[in-house]
Amino acid sequence: MPEISWNDFEKVDVRVGTVVEAEPFQEARKPSIKLIVDFGPEVGTRKTSAQITAHYEPETLVGRQVVAVVNFPPKRIAGFESEVLILGVPDADEEVVLLSPDHEVPPGGRMF
Repeated sequence: MPEISWNDFEKVDVRVGTVVEAEPFQEARKPSIKLIVDFGPEVGTRKTSAQITAHYEPETLVGRQVVAVVNFPPKRIAGFESEVLILGVPDADEEVVLLSPDHEVPPGGRMF
């Protein structure tokens, strides 16, 4: 990966949010879940979809804190507008494992 400057890093707005709704994304080509995430009063509630069905069921995600990039432009996926990018890392089988704080934090907390 190319080296970036501190100024480049500061442009990426990474925040913690709490999942308030989750449902299967039936229209997606790959198994996915639609999420509505509360990022607190500064950012508000945003929607997204994520290919996380290997490890997560929609009902287990509600109330869970996740980490996301909140300043990408919206992207349309199978007719659905995704407004943030939920962050995760691959496990040994290349399936997504979500990133989340190890202690509960207020929604909207910005990574630094």
